[in-house]
Amino acid sequence: MMLSELSPVAQAALPVQAFKDHLRLGTGFADDGAEDALAEAYLRAALAAIEGRIGKAILTRDFRLELSDWRDDWAQALPVAPVSAIVSVALRDDAGAVETVDAGRYALERDAHRPRLKAVGSYLPGVPAGGTVEVVFTAGFGSAWADVPPDLAQAIFLLAAEYHEHRHDTERRQAIPLGIAALIERWRNVRVLGGGAA
Repeated sequence: MMLSELSPVAQAALPVQAFKDHLRLGTGFADDGAEDALAEAYLRAALAAIEGRIGKAILTRDFRLELSDWRDDWAQALPVAPVSAIVSVALRDDAGAVETVDAGRYALERDAHRPRLKAVGSYLPGVPAGGTVEVVFTAGFGSAWADVPPDLAQAIFLLAAEYHEHRHDTERRQAIPLGIAALIERWRNVRVLGGGAA
């Protein structure tokens, strides 16, 4: 299995100024924008860390899941939530030829933690021997920062502030602080059965 992010989070979607206000950085200086790139980098790092911990896409973007075969013949769990749409499903044979699967053969089963691509009618299309199947889907809570659940938005700000505070401390190797872990706990996806159909 290989998961790729097709469209990165847009710079305009990140609340750089709000984060700088959260840090209480000084204003009114000639170099007011000098910290913008650094603030954006910390926000992106915190966003990635929180997303990795909870298995959710915070801001909406497209992903591609590449598989050598389906986990089950009638449904395939998707590794990121919440999924709003299946963009396409394509089969690639061992020679590289691509066949797009008719959208009437599959449907999205929405779930807060483990959405699935389901077969419609019978089974999901067979993956060619030596080939792959590629599922492109859209996942995220929304395209604007206002769409992010407040507890997750706060967790990202707090973690980004931790990165900012300890930016020169190369010896500091700490897991996500307990206060931040408490904020994201309800969003975590606890997988059972080795990541199977559960």
